[in-house]
Amino acid sequence: MAATLPASMTYIAHGTGGGPEVLVPATGPLPQPKPDEVLIRVQAAGVNRPDVQQRSGSYPPPPGASPIIGLEVAGEVVAAGLEAGPWKVGDRVCALTNGGGYAEYCTAPAPQCLPWPRGMDAIAAGSLPEVFFTVWANLFGHGRLAAGETMLVHGGTSGIGVTAIQLGKAFGATVLATAGSPEKVKACLDLGADAAIDYKTQDFAEEVKRITDGKLCDVILDMVGGAYFQRNLRSLRMDGRLVLIAMLGGNTVEKADLLPIMLRRITVTGSTMRPRTTAQKGALAAELRAKAWPLLDQGKCVPPLFKVFPLAQAADAHRLMESSQHIGKIMLKVAD
Repeated sequence: MAATLPASMTYIAHGTGGGPEVLVPATGPLPQPKPDEVLIRVQAAGVNRPDVQQRSGSYPPPPGASPIIGLEVAGEVVAAGLEAGPWKVGDRVCALTNGGGYAEYCTAPAPQCLPWPRGMDAIAAGSLPEVFFTVWANLFGHGRLAAGETMLVHGGTSGIGVTAIQLGKAFGATVLATAGSPEKVKACLDLGADAAIDYKTQDFAEEVKRITDGKLCDVILDMVGGAYFQRNLRSLRMDGRLVLIAMLGGNTVEKADLLPIMLRRITVTGSTMRPRTTAQKGALAAELRAKAWPLLDQGKCVPPLFKVFPLAQAADAHRLMESSQHIGKIMLKVAD
């Protein structure tokens, strides 16, 4: 490792877990990159729902991953393993990490790194990996969304939601979204959604039926889970696909009517990102660089930024995330 690097760094510890108050700055050694990894001097780190789950104790890191919270960063490569090509010291990258993002330095597998899109700063670049990897893998991979189809994304103003709306439109889909207030409904429409539904005052399944003149949706990207399962089935047309990416409304379903799955040949699938192998994440990164990064280079499909906190105020960032008041991304600024 380069001699100019410090021996220690500041990171955000979360102790044995709990509420946002457990997130406090601490000092520890720099992580050492493996042969296929780079060491990044972190300038910005994204705040995501899985971070909140890890902090609370319900989403432990996989074996071998950093115990430090944080799944996406942007910064400068300061060291590179022998098998970390094509990245080299001095490159500006954003990365989907396996953990460790809430820190001044973080390692990431080289295949999970991408260049900063043209014209972006660290905050903007750091807001991309988690949402773009997740949306690409689930909406276009498992969901097989194609141009001309109709999709519905729940949580339209979350980081995932705003990205799904923009990418869905960019690739030729009709986009419907749900959100929890008139302000958020307007935000979905401003981002390009063809229609947005206030789930607090409207039955989204009835609204989908009305908006589509009974034709329903081809794909639903859902982060709610059990509480929406039956209405999701009601909202899917023949050969529709329901893709589950989170369970904010519970992971169980009682008294479900499964007949629509058979009658309409509905596919129910889902995934998580963190357990995937480096090779699998690297394949997603290559697809994103070829198909989504050109849009970002043109200033398109950039997630809106809601608020930036200093690294030391990670607890406040988590409180905001848990309040669900945000529209777009919450970020941590680590360094200039």
